[in-house]
Parts: sequence; structure tokens; C-alpha cells
Amino acid sequence: MNLVLYIHGMGGSHTESEHYKSLFPDYDVIGLDYKTFTPWETGKEIHDAVSEFKSRYEKIILIANSIGAFFSMNADLDGLIEKAYFISPIADMEFLICNMMKAAGVTEAELEEKKVISTSFGPDLSWEYLTYVREHPLKWKLPTSILYGESDSFMPYEIISQFSQKHNSPLTVMKGGEHWFHTPEQMNFLDNWICSLSGR
Repeated sequence: MNLVLYIHGMGGSHTESEHYKSLFPDYDVIGLDYKTFTPWETGKEIHDAVSEFKSRYEKIILIANSIGAFFSMNADLDGLIEKAYFISPIADMEFLICNMMKAAGVTEAELEEKKVISTSFGPDLSWEYLTYVREHPLKWKLPTSILYGESDSFMPYEIISQFSQKHNSPLTVMKGGEHWFHTPEQMNFLDNWICSLSGR
């Protein structure tokens, strides 16, 4: 038996995996309900879950959304999954954190001194998180296809394009698409993208 494992993005839910069941009728489809939110903790959660699933499934395909893709790339999954589909992946977390710091008017010196600073628009800024990201550059070697929305407000196209080229990962761009694929048109595009890549 084979498995599709879905890793949701921030504010998402493992129940989003239900959407993919019709796209993979011959697979079990499971969404991981992870409980932590740092690359070192969530990476370990994903690694442990995939290792356990590997004992029960012959083949595992990963579908990871947004920060779920970033966490997955911190999970040391070499040899555990066959291929991955990344939807709007956070391919450069340092860039995203530095952008958040600019928006919040926070300098590196302030963050280093205070360690954690709350923002009015999103997650807390963390010096430990930023330091971890800088000290652990992404090492991703698994076959991966990427779906990106042209109007993604988190990751510029240049970053996604560079990531795609560096990792030999085919990149598909949806014109007018957003970071969060959620409208009927966007979800139809996503479904067709997966079906075309999986030969369905």
C-alpha cells in the first residue's frame, strides 16, 4: 500500500488532506496534525511520523503547503519519501523573517537583545529562530515539483525560481494565483497540476 502525506501551512489543518483523496484514489491520504512550530521541533515531528509510516507503506508521496514545505525540508527525509509536491513553499525563511522585521521596525540588534518580539500582524519574531535558519541552510535532494502563484505576497518569484533551478525542481506558475490556493479556480489549477504530474 502507498501513502500521500499532507503537511499544511500556517493556520491550516491536517483536515485539508481530504481534498487530495480523489486525486490519489489508490493511495491512503493522511494529513499530519503537527503540534510544534519551529523548524527543529516540527522537522523532528515530520521525520518521526514519516519514519513510522515507512514501516507500513511501500511508497510515500509528500504534499506540503507553504511553511509546511519549509518544515519538511528541515525533516531529513532522504530515503523516506519518493517525491514531493510543494505548493507555495517558503523557500527562504531568512528573507521572510527579515521582511517581517522591517515591517515591524525591528533591528537585528533589538531582536538579539530581547530574543522574542511580538508583532501586530503575525507570529512573534524570534532571535533563536533566525539564528537557526542561518546556521542550517536547506539541504533538499528529493525529486520535487513546485506550484507557485504569480501574486504570492510572501516569496518573490526570483527566490522560487532560484530554488527551483538549484534543486532541479520543475516550477509551474499560475497567473494571478496567490500564496494561498483556495478559490475554485485556484484549486482547479492545483488539481490539474497534480494530475498532470502524476499521470492521471
